[in-house]
Amino acid sequence: MILQALNDYYQRRQRSSNPQDRLPAFGLEEKEISFVIEIDAKGRLVNLADTRTIEGKKKIGQRFLVPQGIKKTSGVAANLLWDTAEYVLGVDTKGKPERVVEQHAAFRARLEALPEDALRDAGIQAILAFLKNIDLKQLETLPAWPDILTTNPVMTFRLHGDVELVCQRPAIVDTTAQTIEEKPDGICLVSGIPMAIERLHPSIKGVWGAQTSGANIVSFNLDAFNSYGKSRGANAPLGKPATFAYTTALNHLLARDSRQRIQVGDASTVFWAEQANDLETALPDLFGEPPKDDPNRGTDALKVLYRAVQTGKFTNGSATDRFHVLGLSPNAARIAIRFWETASALNLAKRIACHFDDINIARAPHDPEHLSLFRLLTSLAVQGKADNIPPNLGGEVMRAILEDLPYPATLLNQAVQRNRAEQKPNYARAAIIKASLNRLIRRTHNEKEFMVMLDPTNTHPAYLLGRLFATLEKIQEEASPGLNATIRDRYYGAASSTPVAVFTTLLRLHNHHLGKLSKGRGVQMERLVGEIMGGLDDFPRILALPDQGRFALGYYHQRQAFFTKSDTPTTNNPEESK
Repeated sequence: MILQALNDYYQRRQRSSNPQDRLPAFGLEEKEISFVIEIDAKGRLVNLADTRTIEGKKKIGQRFLVPQGIKKTSGVAANLLWDTAEYVLGVDTKGKPERVVEQHAAFRARLEALPEDALRDAGIQAILAFLKNIDLKQLETLPAWPDILTTNPVMTFRLHGDVELVCQRPAIVDTTAQTIEEKPDGICLVSGIPMAIERLHPSIKGVWGAQTSGANIVSFNLDAFNSYGKSRGANAPLGKPATFAYTTALNHLLARDSRQRIQVGDASTVFWAEQANDLETALPDLFGEPPKDDPNRGTDALKVLYRAVQTGKFTNGSATDRFHVLGLSPNAARIAIRFWETASALNLAKRIACHFDDINIARAPHDPEHLSLFRLLTSLAVQGKADNIPPNLGGEVMRAILEDLPYPATLLNQAVQRNRAEQKPNYARAAIIKASLNRLIRRTHNEKEFMVMLDPTNTHPAYLLGRLFATLEKIQEEASPGLNATIRDRYYGAASSTPVAVFTTLLRLHNHHLGKLSKGRGVQMERLVGEIMGGLDDFPRILALPDQGRFALGYYHQRQAFFTKSDTPTTNNPEESK
């Protein structure tokens, strides 16, 4: 199903009336080329153009349409009309001169093996002349030469005065796009037609954490993986056109500048629809962290999502369009499928909206209105660093959102543990706890769901204990303004896990603090303490981990109630806050 859906996406893009929307035709691919060697018709060097631009801390080459690269192994194998400096120029950059001689010879042999029509092309004639009389001393005088020796960059050729590369000239494109007539040796799983089966599939690049040279979804490189005497690609038979289509489509979706991918923890997630649809480019804005120059992008996308759910209509696309979401993670030289979900665009939009409803919780004015998935996950990580997000958690959370399942237990566990480590529940962790508990409650129906803001009617003991702790802290803060540390800094961990060991002491302290308040304020706060304690029979000896989450919510809700006017509730639901 995955390969079929990717193949269909490739065909959809090829049917576009806009050439800019089309993906590379059969036999071609987009490749980052760092340097372009400009030569005249007689093969003389004119210029060495550096196409790289600085992105962040790296220099990134311009992307060009070139003949599809071959799958590299430890052996010598050259690409057609483009490759690294060692192949193209025969210059040794790694201290292996004998191997470089073989590489350069392979590059020339690949050119000389072109059909007669292609060999007669002026561009090919110029390249052959250049390679025959290559002058490394002239190249060594160029400013970029030290960089070439250091990085062994990818290079190709262009005739001086031309706009396109030599490999983009019509004679070359026609040659590379031709399918080789081979005897059918299997039935393609995608097309169902007998044809020559692809033995080795092109690499998939762009999966976070995978090898930079790429990895494979379909790969059988050991005898233990083979069945019924078949080897390599014959174990999962795909014809050459289908193989090219699915790998080209997936590499396009995973590209660095793709608007149809997000990184969720260790899971690289891509998405596409059968037909062009708003959701295809909305998901990165919904789940990703908004750019600094457009901080409202996520909130705007969320408003569009809620509008689509309410009306059942999309500005671009139909509610019934089939939508696909694919999560990938690295596994040595292969790519593991973390999750795969297919649903109508409207159903998927409803599930995503449900997630944002679940994490909707009262917030302070300075808190962001839109909680991205990245912000949720980093709130669970040590020091708030993405590198410290627990393995596999991002993928499991994404799967729960897409399939409308309970969030993984690890999510709630991590939020509670992080609260204890930092001695407080923050906005993002409170949202996680509310969402996790409500999805569990929704399936057991044995408890009232938690609300966006403080719920005075919730009588769960753990929730009441959290409210009580927040109230006692507030009394202390008003009694002794400017404190560097409150009871939260010293007692939160113990109060949320072993209440009986702490609350007796805290209640004795609170009598002392009440005496420092004005008479009216003291009566008001004492009444609130009495109302909360009226719902408690006694102080539990131990709170289980889910109840520690309820404690955190009670504490968070009560704190927000102290600082939020009742007539101006603050939520993170853009539809409610209009």
